[in-house]
Formats: sequence, structure tokens, C-alpha cells
Amino acid sequence: HAEWTIEQGSILDEAYVRRLGTFDIVYSWGVLHHTGQMYEAFERAADLVAPGGRLAIAIYNDQGFISRYWLAVKRAYNANAVSRNLVIAAHLPYLAARWTARTLKGRRLERGMRLWTDLLDWLGGYPFEVATPDAVKAFFQQRGFTSQGLWTCGRRHGCNEFVFHRPR
Repeated sequence: HAEWTIEQGSILDEAYVRRLGTFDIVYSWGVLHHTGQMYEAFERAADLVAPGGRLAIAIYNDQGFISRYWLAVKRAYNANAVSRNLVIAAHLPYLAARWTARTLKGRRLERGMRLWTDLLDWLGGYPFEVATPDAVKAFFQQRGFTSQGLWTCGRRHGCNEFVFHRPR
């Protein structure tokens, strides 16, 4: 049996990441864009990939104005209790519309949370950074990785999914 170690650490802590070594598969779903230093987090994640290994990440899609709107919302939500309550109240119609649409279509919530928890998680998810698929691909290609897969969320908000390979 393989031994597992569970640790708590920061991808931004270069000494911690270096101590971990390298791995054949490095996976980070929807985390690196919440560090406040996304490109530094990319760099540290890349350092964890062994030659011949793969990196799979999901990063919020850059939608231009809409992404800037959500950044302002998340900053306001996290500023203080008063602005948090105002942000929640302002987005309750969004929650109601989403619930109605999903109910009529018979769809479950894709993030695996109750709708209310999902709303609070989305509104409060700060730091919040975004990138275009081309920017993410260029970053890793400049570091010797090749792109092996890209699944975009289209023009919606959400994450684009990437798989990169580090040649031997």
C-alpha cells in the first residue's frame, strides 16, 4: 500500500513547494486563481511537475467587463458586513432566476452545494483572478510545456480546463 501524507501549505510558499519534490501528475481545480498571485501560483505549480509529467488546472475565464464586474462584487462582499448584506440583497434576483431555470430544466446545481451556499461562495470568492485561454497556454508554453487539452466554458463565467505536458 502506498502511504499518504496530508499537509496544509501554500502554493505561494516557494520553500514549501520545493520541499515537496516533483510528481507525474499535478492537479489544481479552481484554486490558483484565488491566491491573489495567480501567475506566481502557476510558476510554483509548474515546478511540481516532473519531466514527462502532466499538469491539469482549471482557471476562471476572462470575460472582460463581466469579469471586472464580478471582481468589484467580490471586493464589496468582503469589505465589511454592511456591503456584504447589500451585495447579497442585490444578487437575490439572480439566485431566484437561477433556481427557477434549473428547476424547470430538471438540472442539479453543478457545484455540488445548496443554492444558497453556492451563491455565498460565488459572491465571496476573493481574491479573484481571471485569464484568457491564450494567456494561460502562452505562460506554460514559455516554460517548456506543451498543451494536451483545453476545454473552455465558452462565453459564460466559469473555468477553462487545461492539461499540459512537460517533455522529458
